[in-house]
Amino acid sequence: MIRCAKILEIPEILGLTKACAKQMEKIGIFQWNEEYPSKEAFEEDISRKELFVLKSVNILIGCITITTFMDEEYIPIKWLTPNENNIYIHRLAVGPEYQGEGYARMLMNFAENYARDNKYISIRLDTFSQNKRNQKFYEQRGYQKLGNIYFPKQSDYPFYCYELVL
Repeated sequence: MIRCAKILEIPEILGLTKACAKQMEKIGIFQWNEEYPSKEAFEEDISRKELFVLKSVNILIGCITITTFMDEEYIPIKWLTPNENNIYIHRLAVGPEYQGEGYARMLMNFAENYARDNKYISIRLDTFSQNKRNQKFYEQRGYQKLGNIYFPKQSDYPFYCYELVL
């Protein structure tokens, strides 16, 4: 079941994202670190009712942030649609023990249906340039790669911006 996250779930969500970071590091992907994703980012997501969790019984399987807030790093990108009525996906994570079972697809289906149901014109996101698996995942869903941005606290490597026009 996918639903809005609760503030008391933040420690569990941080545990999940830290486990994902360790898993990525094992295969040479240094996308997340001690700076990101942060407790403060998740608190902000929850305060805006933009953080969703995928749970089975009481087990946290994954999470996703669906927001209308455009990060300033996205400003230089030549998007396919005007900068109005878009949503942005951040902090998509599935626990390492549940990866490869279709849960990321389930979370993205949820986000895409949410966008369509609420009449947004596009979905925008970024993914790490060194994470080929994520790039393939989004490209297979019809997202178009548009340009590079940098998050210096995360990596010296760029992040690729993608957009899906609805």
